[in-house]
Amino acid sequence: MILEASSENLYNNADSFAMAFDSAWKDWSLENDKDINIEDKIQRTLEKIKNHPFLIENPTQSKNIALFRIKLLGLS
Repeated sequence: MILEASSENLYNNADSFAMAFDSAWKDWSLENDKDINIEDKIQRTLEKIKNHPFLIENPTQSKNIALFRIKLLGLS
């Protein structure tokens, strides 16, 4: 997922970030690289959406939301 090419509206809030993270995570998961640990996978996913306004202004909270989404949705 290239954030700039996304047709979704981006908002500086946790819900918008969660939707962008979930989409980027699923796109990344299609690569099927099982040798990468969860921390590296999160960092690579965040890199895909690095221009999201919520991630820029709230990097720590964004990472916490990412971890929560992974646990909540069983994405690991």
